[in-house]
Amino acid sequence: MADQYAQSGEDKPPTGIPAIRWEEPPEGPVVVLLDQTRLPAEEVELVCTDAPALVEAIRSLAVRGAPLLGIAGAYGVALAAARGFDVDEAANALAGARPTAVNLSVGVRRARSAYLAALARGGSAGSAAEAALAAARQLHREDAEASARMAAHGLALLDELLPGGGHRILTHCNTGSLVSGGSGTAFAVALAAHRQGQLRRLWVDETRPLLQGARLTAYEAARSGMAYTLLTDNAAGSLFAAGEVDAVLIGADRIAADGSVANKVGSYPLAVLARYHHVPFIVVAPVTTVDPDTPDGASIEVEQRPGYEVTEVAAPNVPVTGAGGGVPVAPLGTQAYNPAFDVTPPELVTAIVTEEGAVSPVTAEALAEMCARSRQAVIG
Repeated sequence: MADQYAQSGEDKPPTGIPAIRWEEPPEGPVVVLLDQTRLPAEEVELVCTDAPALVEAIRSLAVRGAPLLGIAGAYGVALAAARGFDVDEAANALAGARPTAVNLSVGVRRARSAYLAALARGGSAGSAAEAALAAARQLHREDAEASARMAAHGLALLDELLPGGGHRILTHCNTGSLVSGGSGTAFAVALAAHRQGQLRRLWVDETRPLLQGARLTAYEAARSGMAYTLLTDNAAGSLFAAGEVDAVLIGADRIAADGSVANKVGSYPLAVLARYHHVPFIVVAPVTTVDPDTPDGASIEVEQRPGYEVTEVAAPNVPVTGAGGGVPVAPLGTQAYNPAFDVTPPELVTAIVTEEGAVSPVTAEALAEMCARSRQAVIG
């Protein structure tokens, strides 16, 4: 178990390399990604020259996290337009790369709409490509701004629910700068608490089977000088029983109109544990993650990942013998159940925090009102 104590001095940057960026070398525009499958051992970049390469990066989880997927989708459409590929074909492939994360399709749609609007005004293919890129960059900026606002709203809610500071926060999966144009979603709240001297400990679920908590959240927490402890997912119950958790903070990949939350598998058990132990269970996500076209949790399509992610373990510098590129840990032919997400019903969610503020209690009416307020702010 890694047990890291808070470091003094200025915070280190969460990563040495941006999670995503647009570049224009002489040979043509590209989307450059920090390959998250190689962390924390290596900071390696992937250079995507077309939409199919970006689709593969999304499917392989080299780039991941709901807000960042939206940004990647928008840049992918801009890339197809700038290089003269079929924009509709690229948009469809990108939007379908991961079905549960609604931000991906939102980002794709924004860039494609900007592209088509420019063409409809009589613009050239070049000017339409520039419009798509401008939309992607705007989405990138908006996400960074939303991240800062979510952190402020989330910290204010923690102060209201848990006066006195010294918060012991349990989180699941990875929700920091690796998933965002800014400091992230749930992790951004914990980071804000740390910077205010109000974070006593960040409990980091390892998040099986791909260990995004162990590989990525612990990596970001260490670089930020936060006090954190890594635990196996099935150890969380003992933490609750011992009274060591003050709040649970998670992100979301899709929030249905009724407030049901799809997040990395393992989130729902934490909500049940939190309810039983009277611990606030807080979801932090941008408004773009709320999908009014998905009425309830049963309507959320849950991505099913390959079985080898469960039956094999990937480890650096270890000989590969499994079909999925890892070391087998189960008998040959073992069937695996591997949903990428689970769904938490709204009655188990204490609050949903967005850049527009906190919704509590979580109801369809409150979410609809918040989304309407957000749309009015954009129009205004």
